[in-house]
Amino acid sequence: MHPQLAPQLIDAQTLARLTGLADLDPSLIVDDFTTSEAAAALADAEVLVTSWGCPPINEAVLAAAPRLRAVIHAAGSVKHHVTDACWERGLQVTSAAWANALPVAEYTVGAILFANKQVLRLAAEYRELRARHDWQAAHPRIGNYRRTVGIVGASQIGRRVLELLRPFDLHLLLHDPYIEAAEAALLGARPVELDELCVLSDVVSIHAPQLPSTRHMIDRRRLALMPDGATVVNTSRGSLIDQDALVPELVSGRLSAVLDVTSPEVLPEDSPLYDLPNVLLTPHVAGSMGTELHRMAAAAADELARYTAGLPFSHPVLVQEIHRTA
Repeated sequence: MHPQLAPQLIDAQTLARLTGLADLDPSLIVDDFTTSEAAAALADAEVLVTSWGCPPINEAVLAAAPRLRAVIHAAGSVKHHVTDACWERGLQVTSAAWANALPVAEYTVGAILFANKQVLRLAAEYRELRARHDWQAAHPRIGNYRRTVGIVGASQIGRRVLELLRPFDLHLLLHDPYIEAAEAALLGARPVELDELCVLSDVVSIHAPQLPSTRHMIDRRRLALMPDGATVVNTSRGSLIDQDALVPELVSGRLSAVLDVTSPEVLPEDSPLYDLPNVLLTPHVAGSMGTELHRMAAAAADELARYTAGLPFSHPVLVQEIHRTA
């Protein structure tokens, strides 16, 4: 992992637990497996505890780590560092993606409830008007009662969003090609095709993984299907929306958006998205930040405890599912 990340990720309580569970040197944090220090550690390593910034665990790394049996990832996706060679070796892999999903889902639920309440638009109007006004007469359709929310992707985040939205008086739709109707019902949603979801939803929230098949899944045609006044929420990846098609819809005011991710990740300084009153733009902060990072380190410690006790991981990453996950 990035050396500067470690003190942000691992608090004193979790560090004590990790060192108590295994022969672990807390001062040994590497982001390069080719150094002599890393090579000496790999020679005896049975478990790697990884996070953001871990270099690929390729054939050369595995050759230097003959005793390696497991990778415990204190972050989300493992695709950046767990290579095909790891699966061929038969390594056990676990990820704290479930823990990172929690703050993303919380951010999303807040965005959805604010979107239906038209908070951005009303705040901008109030800032301009600065006087008493008949807000009810001006905005008779705002509110969350019986509004329709479309969730794109039954990922860990998408499922948590559905769970958190269940207590509200909302109509919940779900699009996911891998979900059957019975499972969607258990999640509290009605399964629909993506076009239908776009037509019916007051808010469309995107939680699908970034794959070649999901690039621009929300394209110009599907944006045009969305009703006037609808809001697009994206906490997944910027590539899932055709941003060139989205910008004109936002500039016109027909649609609104809450965007924690964009393409590119940092927009050019002259992008209109920075200044539009109907757009909430945040710098990819929906995931774990600050104290939320400690949850992922604690999750890694839990999995290490299971490994040392001879138990299977609670949150294994399975090779047969890796092709359809983030």
